[in-house]
Amino acid sequence: MEQSVVLTLAVLVCVVLFTCGSGCPCTDSALCKPITGTREFEVFVFDVGKKDWQHYDWSKVTTVATFGKYDAELMCYAHSKGARFVLKGYLPVKDILDQANRTAWINKQVQLAKNQFMDGINLDLEYPVAKGSQEYFALTALVNETTEAFHRRIPGSQVTFDVAWSPNCIDSRCYDYVSIAESCDFLFVMSYDEQSQIWGDCIAMANAPYNQTLKAYLEYIRMNIHPKKLVMGVPWYGYDYTCVSLIEGVRCTIPKVAFMGAPCSDAAGHQVPYRTLMKQVKMSTSGRIWDDVQKAPYYIYRVDKVFHQVWYDDPQSISLKAAYIKEFGLRGIGMWNGNLSDYGNDTKVQQQTADMWNALCPTNTSCGSYSVQ
Repeated sequence: MEQSVVLTLAVLVCVVLFTCGSGCPCTDSALCKPITGTREFEVFVFDVGKKDWQHYDWSKVTTVATFGKYDAELMCYAHSKGARFVLKGYLPVKDILDQANRTAWINKQVQLAKNQFMDGINLDLEYPVAKGSQEYFALTALVNETTEAFHRRIPGSQVTFDVAWSPNCIDSRCYDYVSIAESCDFLFVMSYDEQSQIWGDCIAMANAPYNQTLKAYLEYIRMNIHPKKLVMGVPWYGYDYTCVSLIEGVRCTIPKVAFMGAPCSDAAGHQVPYRTLMKQVKMSTSGRIWDDVQKAPYYIYRVDKVFHQVWYDDPQSISLKAAYIKEFGLRGIGMWNGNLSDYGNDTKVQQQTADMWNALCPTNTSCGSYSVQ
């Protein structure tokens, strides 16, 4: 018994510290080599931890951005499927102004990626920056320097940068989008939370309305950002709004929660994972309703005498956007986040999750099909 415990501890130390043999935690040391190839179509998955990744559709996944704790088992598995496994990169805005701070941070991230056999970094910063400010130029420099360091020290590595759904200073993020896109491998466009600033009527609306979403991609492209520098992000969650009133049974007025100068925002609601939505819609008072203007589904439910309206994306709304990706030649698609679907054993639930994965891939792409086991 004591010998068994000692052996178990030795294996754990080997995996965590990477000190056994070559230092690689994988059973096949070849899996610790960086992924250097590129796929015709990028499917970028944010993973926030635990073991849901074991149920992802790996016939589609090309990059996993790890926003949870580092998981050596996930790294090995991703590499076995030819998918990149990248760091989350965040540096406070106050620290980007000093060249020495930037260099030290970049060196630390590169070394961390090398130590953990990772394939790059996803820069998720999202702070307000005024156009032409010191931060504006420092942010561009940070992306450029990060990309140069990773590409030089980890050949074939990938550096990506998360941007708002539109380049029009959303939430005061007035970045030099053109220069940043030129510096890194591609931009992950977060086409969700599009109601963070509501300037018109204070009513519940779609998280990512179809026309508004696609118009924003045209704005990026018209800035001379190449379509292959853009990956479309879609939400695997929705927003639950408490209605101050429900006009004509469909128009949900919401509390006035100001944000960044706008009188109303989606902060009046709260985010709900797709796995929860699929259970809740079945028990709602309305059932699923399709809005053909915003091209998104919603449903209504009531708690006591208070109505709630929930807007979300599902396979139908996501497929419409994915078709645009193929038509205009974008780099690919991704979701926030891979853990928000239900990976349970129920057959109907499995099919719902399969449909979400399949919706990511437009017809005539290299994405494989996903089948329920």
